[in-house]
Amino acid sequence: MSQDSATATEAARKLTGRRRREVVAVLLFSGGPIFESSIPLSVFGIDRQDAGVPRYRLLVCGGEEGPLRTTGGLELSAPYGLEAISRAGTVVVPAWRSITSPPPAEALDALRRAHEEGARIVGLCTGAFVLAAAGLLDGRPATTHWMYAPTLAKRYPSVHVDPRELFVDDGDVLTSAGTAAGIDLCLHIVRTDHGTEAAGALARRLVVPPRRSGGQERYLDRSLPEEIGSDPLAEVVAWALEHLHEQFDVETLAARAYMSRRTFDRRFRSLTGSAPLQWLITQRVLQAQRLLETSDYSVDEVAGRCGFRSPVALRGHFRRQLGSSPAAYRAAYRARRPQGGVLESVTASIDTSVPVQGTASSRRAAAATSPGPAPVTATTGPGGGMERMGAVPEAYVPGRPALPGQRSAP
Repeated sequence: MSQDSATATEAARKLTGRRRREVVAVLLFSGGPIFESSIPLSVFGIDRQDAGVPRYRLLVCGGEEGPLRTTGGLELSAPYGLEAISRAGTVVVPAWRSITSPPPAEALDALRRAHEEGARIVGLCTGAFVLAAAGLLDGRPATTHWMYAPTLAKRYPSVHVDPRELFVDDGDVLTSAGTAAGIDLCLHIVRTDHGTEAAGALARRLVVPPRRSGGQERYLDRSLPEEIGSDPLAEVVAWALEHLHEQFDVETLAARAYMSRRTFDRRFRSLTGSAPLQWLITQRVLQAQRLLETSDYSVDEVAGRCGFRSPVALRGHFRRQLGSSPAAYRAAYRARRPQGGVLESVTASIDTSVPVQGTASSRRAAAATSPGPAPVTATTGPGGGMERMGAVPEAYVPGRPALPGQRSAP
């Protein structure tokens, strides 16, 4: 499920200068992963008019001096520089190499100028950090890969980070979650520009569902970022994790931290990007998930062992976070486990609200099969591997309510 708060005014933004709506600029940086980088190249750069997909004009732009190194030591040579962005009606930033490093100032200036001139700006996965650094996400809802959501929320507190969504459409600025969610957002853009039929035709060519239900909740690692370990709150958090079988609330945690509830909430959110109440509920759901996988306790017993006041409370929170009832989750897990499936496959299979998309196999997003049009060349560079993102994977928990003016896409 996506969030879509585009208004008629935003949709009617007029392009200025030489910009054309059918022109899509993809902004690449050295160190970006090849998969995320290839998604917009494949979606917008291949002529599929024979399948009923309207054609875009693709401009692959280097955000810095080349060659641009990527996965496996490959080197990309972008045919255009930042000046070509001035012709684009849509600018896509598919990835950024490091969530702790600032993007080049020249690239940020080009993005700001494009937005001011009416261009639609898109950030896939860690590309959201580039948009945030340019100030384009200030006061807006946004998402990114769940591992990096807490860092995005902490580094840019004016951004309303929602890690639950596969993508967020805020009209003229759009962001997606990690990896395959970039395909979801690009399909959404085609659907917005040319309708459901065109997006469906493209989805068939990519061998992916035209619209996935659910969000990132089922993929979340719901622990806390490692950096909290040096904070005084770490002891309170550790106590909470050890006593999930007991019934206690955030007031109890605040008292153990010798803080008022208001101060505790503020301090906890500043450290984790999540409200303490939502974190606590999520930890209880995660514990229930483990017990459903590894024990024969009934759902009622699982609820009691995870600190829920009733089985009804467990079922409600479990369904909201994982898209399934506890019983259905256990059945799906056990059905898949003998086949050697991975837990991600299990959790991807439990949402049966959309029959066509209800199986694990139909939910796996296919990797984009082409690195892009002919002008982009790839050669093996010296030294082997790419420059990886220099951050330890971090985790985030859902906790931000929907913002006023947002609605779920139909």
